[in-house]
Amino acid sequence: MYIRCWGSRGSIPVCGKEYIKYGGDTTCMEVRSAAGDIVVIDAGTGIRCLGHKLAQEGPQKITMLFTHAHLDHLLGFPFFAPLFMPRQAITVLGDPHGMSSYRSIIDGLMTDPYFPVHLGGADIKARLAFRTIRPGRTFRVGGLKIRPISLSHPNNGGLGFRFEENGKVFVFLTDNELSYRHTGGLPFKDYVAFCRGADLLIHDAEYTSSDYNPSWGHSLYTDAVELALEAEVNRLGLFHLNNKRTDQQVETMASEARKIILQKTRRLECRAIGSGFKTTM
Repeated sequence: MYIRCWGSRGSIPVCGKEYIKYGGDTTCMEVRSAAGDIVVIDAGTGIRCLGHKLAQEGPQKITMLFTHAHLDHLLGFPFFAPLFMPRQAITVLGDPHGMSSYRSIIDGLMTDPYFPVHLGGADIKARLAFRTIRPGRTFRVGGLKIRPISLSHPNNGGLGFRFEENGKVFVFLTDNELSYRHTGGLPFKDYVAFCRGADLLIHDAEYTSSDYNPSWGHSLYTDAVELALEAEVNRLGLFHLNNKRTDQQVETMASEARKIILQKTRRLECRAIGSGFKTTM
């Protein structure tokens, strides 16, 4: 399983010399199976650069998973180059959480006066399919076994994902508030069970104790560390980096997380996740 981050900022993209190391693009992850099956998680602004890379590879099957439909996870979709490629197949999977479908959600984004190219217009050359997925219902994309779970996030909730292949496990939980249970969210112990034994857990770490906003749908980085320790994962990636947090401040947060882990005398690798992070397991 190959995993790469194309964007990890929260809420809004940022740029400037303070954001070079971890990047300023919003959520987008690439996952590939050992056989080369392609899964894209979310269409934040990071999907623009991923799309250029995929376009260079030529037409292929792409599966896109959406965690939820907040704007920072959708904003890059209209700029995804494979949309404009003939013979390209894209399957979009997500839980519309009260909306009729993800097609209707994206239709609303790609329409006047917000965007000049319409989803159903002649400029869109790819073959698009939209399917609904639900928490707890495992499905497969090629060699990847994928299980969704409900997130604790306001305004219609969201989905996290557990990927399994050849005995390796990757769990992705962004926009998940561990210390506040939103409608549809689960108890902490359920997230522990979901993450149990993961080789890599990437989890929301939007806040420190000095800037935490309870009920806003994002976790303290210390809660993400506690989850990783309880679930006995091997590696933890701190994600959904606050758009105001500079590279140096992110480094400080990650360093403090590692100090907590050392105090617990447990083996757990921990780092902040930025654009360009990649790993194979």
